[in-house]
Amino acid sequence: MVSIAYNAGASLKFMDKQFPKPWLVNHHKVVGNYRSLSFTGVHSFTFLRCPSVGARGHGSGSQSFGRLFQIFSQSSENFGSISGSGISDQNVSEEKVVVLVIGGGGREHALCYALQRSPSCSAVYCAPGNAGISNSGDATCIPDLDILDSSAVISFCCKWRVGLVVVGPEVPLVAGLANDLVKAGIPTFGPSSEAAALEGSKDFMKKLCDKYEIPTAKYQTFTDPTDAKKYIQQEGAPIVIKADGLASGKGVIVAMTLEEAYEAVDSMMVESVFGSAGSRVIVEEFLEGEEASFFALVDGENAIPLESAQDHKRVGDGDTGPNTGGMGAYSPAPILTQDLQSLVMRSIICPTVKGMLAEGCKFVGVLYAGLMIEKKSGRPKLIEYNVRFGDPECQVLMVRLESDLAQVLLAACRGELSKVSLRWSSGSAMVVVMASRGYPGTYEKGTMIRNLAEAELVAPSVKIFHAGTALDSDKNIIAVGGRVLGVTALGRDIEEARDRAYHAVEKIDWREGFYRRDIGWRALPHRQLAAKG
Repeated sequence: MVSIAYNAGASLKFMDKQFPKPWLVNHHKVVGNYRSLSFTGVHSFTFLRCPSVGARGHGSGSQSFGRLFQIFSQSSENFGSISGSGISDQNVSEEKVVVLVIGGGGREHALCYALQRSPSCSAVYCAPGNAGISNSGDATCIPDLDILDSSAVISFCCKWRVGLVVVGPEVPLVAGLANDLVKAGIPTFGPSSEAAALEGSKDFMKKLCDKYEIPTAKYQTFTDPTDAKKYIQQEGAPIVIKADGLASGKGVIVAMTLEEAYEAVDSMMVESVFGSAGSRVIVEEFLEGEEASFFALVDGENAIPLESAQDHKRVGDGDTGPNTGGMGAYSPAPILTQDLQSLVMRSIICPTVKGMLAEGCKFVGVLYAGLMIEKKSGRPKLIEYNVRFGDPECQVLMVRLESDLAQVLLAACRGELSKVSLRWSSGSAMVVVMASRGYPGTYEKGTMIRNLAEAELVAPSVKIFHAGTALDSDKNIIAVGGRVLGVTALGRDIEEARDRAYHAVEKIDWREGFYRRDIGWRALPHRQLAAKG
């Protein structure tokens, strides 16, 4: 038996993932920032003391614990080799990696959750993170790290020996964070600023579609509001008005009348409600059909699809009211059949990857294609691209993913996705977003949320992802954003996932919050029709 001291902040989950129990004989607190562990089956061991993260004059506690594990595994005679869910369903590489996730919303919480479960991941940091991510133990949050300051992020990565950076939100990508990290030799999952123009400029995306014959809606781009209105009058309503730049998911107006379309043009181009993002607008043909989300991982030349997912953009039940960042999602999406997914890869994703490479904008990251499955043809058209995981689609995808996410993303960074196959749970997942009352308009901040722990106990498959939360002076969880919680559940089918998610939602005590009560309604007719067939 060998005893060691380790940092109190280093998770025992790390060792749980590596060794069959019982590996731990004794665990007790000793003085300072250290705890003692005793192991069986070890004849020799190099004693290490791993100081806590942020202790002056020391390296990362989590990183040191990874080194401790390395020495321990070399000294042990009884535990055998380490294996796990590798990127091609074979034994995972014994390489251990420290990961930094950039962002602080529900999407980033889901990524931290999946990375923390990855056998090859020794530690997860999240900057800035949020109260829920920190409290859950899914990552160590770094709230003071300025994610738009590339030099600060690079310094952090060097100090804590970060071997993979995963950039969640679009703003730092468009600003060039990935460019700077890659230049510094830090593996980064996320596109360069040039490639991020697929999301940063809808005009750029549309011109790429024209050049490489990618199916999309008919459109025109305008920098003058008078010209835009003349085109709208010529085309008629319904019609779609889009701000060219980033507008936090709110820059798309589906105008059902000419008056609504004119008002949208004025708000974007004259009143500048989206700032410079609305100085140029795209006026687009209205497509009738069903929307779907399609995600693919890209390594610059190769692309592999993720499981299908579908979200609900409108704020109200029955898909009514203004667009939002997303009020809920489910996976898989019955409308995206295998044949349809193959068609999307052939006609939309692969031409995009090849086109970006040909344009000198090699794309590495995740392509999130917003699709319309046209009612009249049944074929997919590209509505828009996002260059990061969708929110809340990421939440349902990450709870279903069974592969080692860290190794998959590293493979994308290295141009090795052709070697990757992904494993997914066979059931369904659903997330119901709880938002502050008034969203997507003005809303009150600082309202208290209770009973989150009780809600997660509804079923073992329930996980609550935090987006706009913080702690008040009394350590209570409070709402500080529009979309605040993503109550997520797995089930054998969509009905069970839905029942569990809504059961958990009903346990949460938040009087100032609201949620849609019909998430997943589009999937149920598909299942019923399939059963009848």
